[in-house]
Amino acid sequence: MAGTDRSRSMPLGGPVIVLVEPQLGENIGACARAMLNFGLRDLRLVRPRDGWPNDKAVAASSRATEILDNVRLYSTTTAAIADLGFVLAATARPRDMKKDELSPRRAAARLRQLEGAGAAAGILFGREATGLDSDDVALADAILSIPANPAFASLNLGQAVLLTAYEWFLASSGPAGRPAAGGQQAPATRDELLGLFEHLEDELDARGFLKPPEKKPRMIRNIRNLFHRAALTGQEVRTLRGVVTALTRHRKV
Repeated sequence: MAGTDRSRSMPLGGPVIVLVEPQLGENIGACARAMLNFGLRDLRLVRPRDGWPNDKAVAASSRATEILDNVRLYSTTTAAIADLGFVLAATARPRDMKKDELSPRRAAARLRQLEGAGAAAGILFGREATGLDSDDVALADAILSIPANPAFASLNLGQAVLLTAYEWFLASSGPAGRPAAGGQQAPATRDELLGLFEHLEDELDARGFLKPPEKKPRMIRNIRNLFHRAALTGQEVRTLRGVVTALTRHRKV
């Protein structure tokens, strides 16, 4: 704990950190330590392999208990990000999806702008062995890619969260993004977007658009990515759902 002055306090906040199916308690603890080092607060776990709470996570956290004591557990990635308006997916693997790719520094600047506008944001980190799967990445607005030696680019969870949190901390010393102007709305939450997606996909499926069956998952991901890139507000989502309803409502003769 060298260099730590516990008589001082620092406001905690920043983007939510979501660990999807983390395997080792030690890695969860290392992530909590990195978060507290650089002022992040909200840690969420999706189906941790060894369950929760986890003594090994506590031992590895170097007393970052204020993070671990407030961990929230979720059964799905979708549920873990339902209240967020902007989501990044940390991955080093190329994907067959068209998404903006941000370095940690660019991501930090974007997240600061969103914070200034009052929008909740988060970052998804995947499994130690395999990272995020394509369905997890499809839930995100953009990809977070950490530049590294291409011949040895794999980072463990603690390192990835540390680098991201560090850039967030540096960005926080600059001016925050402007608050939303009168009438300007924050981005739609994942929950609102998911409602639109399911509404639209149900209607497309009923009309035979999502065929053949083996191509359906990829078609759905492509449709969802299209709307993610549009950065819809909650009002725009409600308008689009109204459009879908109007187009699919049975006409009276």
